[in-house]
Amino acid sequence: MTFSDLKITRQFIDPLNDKGIVTPTEIQEKAIPVISGGTDVVGIAQTGTGKTLAYLLPIVMKIKYAQGLDPRALILVPTKELVLQIEKEIAMLVSQTDLRWVALYGGIGPKTQIETITNGVDLIVATPGRFLEIYAKRVLSTKQIKTVVLDECDRMMDMGFWPQLRDIQEKMPQKKQQLLFSATFPEKVQRIADNFLLFPHVIEVTPQATPASTVQQVLFKVPNNATKTEALVWMLQHREEMNRVMVFCKTKDRVTQLANQLEKSGIQEVKVIHSNKGQNARINALEEFKAGKVRVLVTTDVSARGIDVFEVSHVVNFNVPQHHEDYVHRIGRTGRAFKTGEAITFMDVSEVYHVRKIEHLMNQFIPTQDLDPSVFIHATSKEEMQEQNREIDRQKRIENPDFKGAFHEKKFAIKAKELSRRGSQAAWKNKNKKGK
Repeated sequence: MTFSDLKITRQFIDPLNDKGIVTPTEIQEKAIPVISGGTDVVGIAQTGTGKTLAYLLPIVMKIKYAQGLDPRALILVPTKELVLQIEKEIAMLVSQTDLRWVALYGGIGPKTQIETITNGVDLIVATPGRFLEIYAKRVLSTKQIKTVVLDECDRMMDMGFWPQLRDIQEKMPQKKQQLLFSATFPEKVQRIADNFLLFPHVIEVTPQATPASTVQQVLFKVPNNATKTEALVWMLQHREEMNRVMVFCKTKDRVTQLANQLEKSGIQEVKVIHSNKGQNARINALEEFKAGKVRVLVTTDVSARGIDVFEVSHVVNFNVPQHHEDYVHRIGRTGRAFKTGEAITFMDVSEVYHVRKIEHLMNQFIPTQDLDPSVFIHATSKEEMQEQNREIDRQKRIENPDFKGAFHEKKFAIKAKELSRRGSQAAWKNKNKKGK
């Protein structure tokens, strides 16, 4: 099938061809005709399979050309990075038309964004918070919006956007088409679909939370963070194919610490992205990574979605994500656009629980390998061991709310042993009394 078969006009096909996009993906083949027909849609497809174009193409086909001052389509996404990524897709797609758009996101002042809106726009891509902020200034009319897209909807729910989404919904016209796209479809997202969409057509091109087949996954059992760092340094020093690597950590402090350790070990071209970084610093780091000037990008899950870099060779899970759906989104940064990639996961004893949950979610096991014998294995510090034990206790309480914790179990075992000892002594005394 071609884009012409999907009734996409030449003015939108030519920019796709210029980018080397000539064949629709499965989600595009299935979603574009349904969306073009005006039906509400729930689209579930693994990360990196072209979901953005699956809804952008029918939207720009519908609005066609610049008209009036008020927007006619709204795309809501969870992060600034994803706003900027979709904005680039829009700019590419409408380059042969006079269609106008605006990207609304925080981290910068709203003045320029407001000026763009007042000059007239046809399409808005925004984070929920910034959209509501500008709407409150009474410079934005929603009366002409006929299509609303919720992209990466599961992430929006994880980030607590439910009240804002509900608020935005109340400001939209009653008669409109709504599209919901995500790689996973947990109960939280089902709640949005039930509340916002009217008899939606569900399109699921792969089982939920299935990673792309182009991504090779591997798991390493590692005792602690210091050994994880040693293993990563060794791989970067000895594996030339690791030329564009994304490393995911669970906290901002860990991101900064790991980046410093990599640089001290002689690994050059390392950049970091997390929410404490300024907007310009984050954008510059991402652009340098895309251009191949940066070899290693260390980040939190804020960047697991919305980074569309075709040439990411490897994704490294320095820490296993506790939101298990995030694993699929993380490793979806590699193996994109039918290219192959590798996802490496380091797992300590406190992360076994999360890996098993991820494997259950994907319905597949992650193959395990041994570290190279030359990687130095550090002893686990007392503090880190305590942290691991606390996490294991937390996991046990999730599975069994009556679980009191390892300390309580140890205390109970000591008490039981003492009672047993006293019981034995009492029995011995009674036996001696009877003997006498």
